[in-house]
Amino acid sequence: MSTEIKVPVLPESVSDATIATWHKKPGDAVKRDENLVDLETDKVVLEVPSPVDGVLKEIKFEEGATVTSQQLIAIVEAGAAAAAPAPAAKAEAAPAPAAAAAPAKTEAAKPAAAPSANDQLPPGARFAANTQGVDASQVEGTGRKGAVTKEDIVNYAKNGGVGSASGARPEERVPMTRMRARIAERLMQSKNSIAMLTSFNEVNLGKVMAMRKELGETFEKANGVKLGFMSFFAKAAANALQRHPIVNASVDGNDVIYHGYADISIAVSTDKGLVTPVLRNVERMGFADIEKAIGDYAKKARDGKLALEDLQGGTFTITNGGTFGSLMSTPIVNPPQSAILGMHAIKERAIVENGQVVAAPMMYIALSYDHRIIDGKDAVLFLVDIKNQLENPHRMLLGM
Repeated sequence: MSTEIKVPVLPESVSDATIATWHKKPGDAVKRDENLVDLETDKVVLEVPSPVDGVLKEIKFEEGATVTSQQLIAIVEAGAAAAAPAPAAKAEAAPAPAAAAAPAKTEAAKPAAAPSANDQLPPGARFAANTQGVDASQVEGTGRKGAVTKEDIVNYAKNGGVGSASGARPEERVPMTRMRARIAERLMQSKNSIAMLTSFNEVNLGKVMAMRKELGETFEKANGVKLGFMSFFAKAAANALQRHPIVNASVDGNDVIYHGYADISIAVSTDKGLVTPVLRNVERMGFADIEKAIGDYAKKARDGKLALEDLQGGTFTITNGGTFGSLMSTPIVNPPQSAILGMHAIKERAIVENGQVVAAPMMYIALSYDHRIIDGKDAVLFLVDIKNQLENPHRMLLGM
């Protein structure tokens, strides 16, 4: 019986997808729930598993093709895999010469081939490597922690198998990935539709760092996850959003929608671009819950396993440029949200405490906001609220 393989139902915000990589070719046996193909959207890479055991009978679209929701892309012949061993049985009936039998034994004794460097690449880079005939092990990666990106593969192929272009004035043209094109579109949408303004403040993180030093080891033993800075900021933001609901609101035409929950998007950098998975109902979460959720999302993002539902929604965003050394920045609001909090690098600076000049671990924080509905006073009070919680973390734990 033939089973149709279709593109999964895509949400309204995603109009189509690109076939990045086929993991099977026509005639290959497939198992139920085995991944057949990777589909790249402008947000995530989707895996399409086989619903049955059988043989991949036909592929309707090759790699690189654009497909839409519920479009037929392949056909699997259910139960056909059992028929594959038949030719081998016929071969056994005809005795082979002794001289010919030896190579067969040698061949059978060979261990299974180790996965190639190309197999370890993200879907977009793997597709580019297979298309261009490039061995990823020969390419010098420029991504995070030396990861080989799609651009590295394209540049390597264009330059005839060398890591960089030759000549004193090199230049190269690389097409945008779907995700990068989507990021560009959203940034322009934000610029053109929002009256954006940014306010700044600074936070003394001495007490937060002391708490992490004193309780970090106990916290990790009890919860199986490290106590990071992001949980403090996420919890402080959730508390402040409850007290300043206009910062948690969004504009819909001539209406303002107030959200009675804090669904906070956490910006995560990947080799393909910035993604913002959403922590839901942070106002109800404990520190351990937040840290575990952030860790899970970070791993999913690195492995290209984020689902569309992980990225949908969100009423507020936190981004941390400090992980890359940023001292100060003006983050861009992610529509339809109305505000975004920017964290930055922690630097020891001289401050005055009780009339004495002391060194303290200081961080600049920034709030970019939609000035159409959020007044400057609201933005400043929101930042001061976060500052007070972080400088007095015992009050934050008590919801004060």
